[in-house]
Amino acid sequence: MKGLSARNLRYMRDFAAAYGEVPIWQQPVAKLPWGHNTVLLDRVPGADRLWYAQAALAGSWSRSVLVHQIETKLHERQGKAITNFRQTLPDDQQETAANLFKDPYLLDFVDAADIVHERHLERALIEKIKELLLELGTGFAFVGSQYRLAVGDKDFFVDLLFYHTKLHSYVVVDLKMGEFEPEFAGKMNFYLAAVDDLVRSDKDNLSIGLLLCRGKNGLVVEYALRDVNKPIAVAEYHVLPPALSGHFPTPEELAKSLEAPLTLSKDREPSDNPSSKP
Repeated sequence: MKGLSARNLRYMRDFAAAYGEVPIWQQPVAKLPWGHNTVLLDRVPGADRLWYAQAALAGSWSRSVLVHQIETKLHERQGKAITNFRQTLPDDQQETAANLFKDPYLLDFVDAADIVHERHLERALIEKIKELLLELGTGFAFVGSQYRLAVGDKDFFVDLLFYHTKLHSYVVVDLKMGEFEPEFAGKMNFYLAAVDDLVRSDKDNLSIGLLLCRGKNGLVVEYALRDVNKPIAVAEYHVLPPALSGHFPTPEELAKSLEAPLTLSKDREPSDNPSSKP
């Protein structure tokens, strides 16, 4: 082979050193594009590389998505939500379902300064549905917001309704601005019963609830879910605090700054030496 740069040769050496003790052709890294592998070598410690490689392969992640998931430490959040799946789901679904839900969820792509109520957060998430689906993970399909459930002579509305294509289950998401309270589990249990009766088909598995709260006490959550007969996961969500959000430029401001001509400070003149470096 000819024309290989020194940088490429170093990556090849690092690649062989990183995976030298395993049959490389059986590993996910062998099925990923070379650019993905360079990201893994540069950004991920050895113990977690195969985890991200497998996740990237399963989710068909682009390189930019892979970088995003690494930067948000997905491997530390995935599968960490508190659930009652062992008591409420069939044995063959428990592990798969538990691994789909994370804690915390990072919703810092919404404008936290305008969020004072659950409905405001819901609208902000719908406006950023692409980012929301990326944070939820592979397999989530958006069904609707404020999804109407007619029970008896009353109407009830689910904040967000999704369908998971691998679980073959509807996922009800309820947003809470404060910390988890035990009564949240009872309300979610009601929603899931209604979705199972009114929306779910005979080919679908049991619907699953996800309660997203600003905070939680783990022991309180476990007690609240103990005798609930519908599968529910509880996790926190994080948004960028309003006090910080104003310090970061918007995409429009960044675009304008890139279009602006470069100016030099008064005490600095351009060098006459073309080989000089700034």
